[in-house]
Amino acid sequence: MHPNPIFHDADFSRNLGFARERGFGVLAVNGADGPLISHVPFLVNAEGTRAELHLVRSNPIARALKEPVAARIAVVGGDSYISPDWYGVPDQVPTWNYVAVHLTGMLELRPQEELQDLLDRQSAAYEERLLPKEPWKTAKMSDGVMDKMMRMIVPCRMQVTGIDGTWKLGQNKPDEVRLAAADHVSAHGFGAETTILSALMQGAGKDERGHSK
Repeated sequence: MHPNPIFHDADFSRNLGFARERGFGVLAVNGADGPLISHVPFLVNAEGTRAELHLVRSNPIARALKEPVAARIAVVGGDSYISPDWYGVPDQVPTWNYVAVHLTGMLELRPQEELQDLLDRQSAAYEERLLPKEPWKTAKMSDGVMDKMMRMIVPCRMQVTGIDGTWKLGQNKPDEVRLAAADHVSAHGFGAETTILSALMQGAGKDERGHSK
């Protein structure tokens, strides 16, 4: 997380909603030889107190879960390089704007008999976003195939104790300066989801009622 508190102006609901909407992040735990990293889809409950995911049984993180371990899921959104020239004022320096939300807590293995329900809920959550397509369900699998594949993965749950977000959108700049940079991000930015990032930058100077901060 960026240390400047001005970039942490999003409230709990916005950070949680962002993490839930993305549903994919970088899971990290401490390992004997350095951090263990895995890219995972996940579900987070309405209260933001629990994240559920599954791992391949041979994943080093899964093998490390002989007991609950401290973990973090980093969820990233749009990002772009910001050229100092885009601000239209002197004495600026290059930077990178981005959105990221971190979930922290304790990660544990769950009983294997919980896996089928987890997979069903995960696929249902993702498939409903593809409507009007008929949702895919595990019941469509041939007899025995799903059971064989499930033996290769394990269910996990993280009890979430903290959610924090960095929304680095130029809030530390005057409105006209930030808006000028946002226009350039939309037209020339490179990174990920630059059009979405530009829109967020344009709204960064307004509160939820549309009033200037």
